[in-house]
Amino acid sequence: MTGDRKTTNRNADELSPREIVAELDKYIVGQKKAKRAVAVALRNRTRRLKLDPEVREDIAPKNILMIGPTGVGKTEIARRLAKLAGSPFIKVEATKYTEVGYVGRDVESMIRDLMAAGVQMVKQEMQEAVTAEAERRAEEVLLDMLLPGKKKKAPGPASPMIRPMGTFSLNPGDSGGGPSLIGTAIQVGIPIGRGQEGAEVAVPAEPEEPIGADAAEAGPADSTREKFRAMLREGRLENRSVEIMVNQNPQFPAFGTLGGGMEEIESNLSVIMGAMGGGKKKKVVTVKRAKEILIAEESEKLIDRDRMTDEARQRVEEMGIVFIDEIDKIAVKGDRGGGHDVSREGVQRDILPIVEGATVNTKWGPVNTDHILFIAAGAFNISKPSDLIPELQGRFPLRVELDSLGKDEFLRILTEPKNALTKQYRDLLGTEGVEIEFQDDAVDRLAALAAEVNSRLENIGARRLHTIMEALLEELSFEAPDIAPANVPITEAYVNERLADLATDQDLGRYIL
Repeated sequence: MTGDRKTTNRNADELSPREIVAELDKYIVGQKKAKRAVAVALRNRTRRLKLDPEVREDIAPKNILMIGPTGVGKTEIARRLAKLAGSPFIKVEATKYTEVGYVGRDVESMIRDLMAAGVQMVKQEMQEAVTAEAERRAEEVLLDMLLPGKKKKAPGPASPMIRPMGTFSLNPGDSGGGPSLIGTAIQVGIPIGRGQEGAEVAVPAEPEEPIGADAAEAGPADSTREKFRAMLREGRLENRSVEIMVNQNPQFPAFGTLGGGMEEIESNLSVIMGAMGGGKKKKVVTVKRAKEILIAEESEKLIDRDRMTDEARQRVEEMGIVFIDEIDKIAVKGDRGGGHDVSREGVQRDILPIVEGATVNTKWGPVNTDHILFIAAGAFNISKPSDLIPELQGRFPLRVELDSLGKDEFLRILTEPKNALTKQYRDLLGTEGVEIEFQDDAVDRLAALAAEVNSRLENIGARRLHTIMEALLEELSFEAPDIAPANVPITEAYVNERLADLATDQDLGRYIL
């Protein structure tokens, strides 16, 4: 994933399983079995899309069950895979769901959340495609706000267009019956001009030379508009205040899709109530912020919402990925009779039809789950995969076991990935003017400490490196603004000095590390 998202999405279909694994290797250390499994699953999805529609419908995704302790890369593998493929992705925890009839989230909400992620993804892509046009329209609206629809008179005490503070006012009531500005603007306050050290001075009523392609034919009004356009593009007006009207009209959900659980109904009702009290709302913001708001509004106008919804639904149904974490927590160990286990087994039975293939109503219309890829994961240190109900086990035919991490893996995690922790902290402190350099013996010591603490305390995998790195650099991060510029080498002695007490004191290490 060395390129931007568009480049990645365009090339994802061309990546072989071996190349997919190579991309995952840039961010995740080890776990070859899991990487191969998800690479084949992704490649099979692209293969399926090349088949005839009749054949394509009969090929279901091979869902994956990942088994391994926390902190070994299960979530990161799924997340990076989705980013690589440009697929809508969500991560959910199985423990957040409860059987229908109990208090909690219903399992269908995971599909609604996935659809929301798909809509946001497609919307962002469509907005990027119309950015240039949206910026052009926003600029014109801002210029309409800054200049009324008639020639500006020479500034003077009797001019109704000039306020006492030397600012324009576009209020029709202040313009002596002048033109009413219909649109986004209510009132604009900007200085007529700018002298030395920010002093306000008057702009000549008729600039000497117009700016723009049609300068030869432009009149004084056009010339003034081009002058202001140049000032706007140069950022000379960004800190001035302007009062604008912001649309407050959220989109109504389709009445045919108001089904779903109580959570979905509440969400739809809040949207409807917000729309009933919609209209526009006044906001006083800077010109810079007004431009951002206007670009967002113009982008919304330029987007075809029906096409956006259709594209998002197709992408969710064909390429969506749902990662269900902590599925071992809803497994029923041993006898399935009575008690809280009834609710946990009920959650499994509620998840089953979603994984098998069902149609879920969302505010964007019905979504079919037949070809969504589900990746479930759990530590299974108390229960085991066979404790899941047989029907659900059968819906996850591919099972991969992830390896525990030791010193060698920690050493690689600290140095090899593109987003390695040592690189992250070096870049963070570099913004303060403090250059840190991790020496090889220090990195080796950090990896050994992480493995040692994991063996003595709870094994949380690579997440232990985060706690150790924070403890190591806490004081330096605190003092960085005061000692900059500085160059601080991180040596083995430095590591031992900062972490020796925590590593040897089990009681203290239990809480700190």
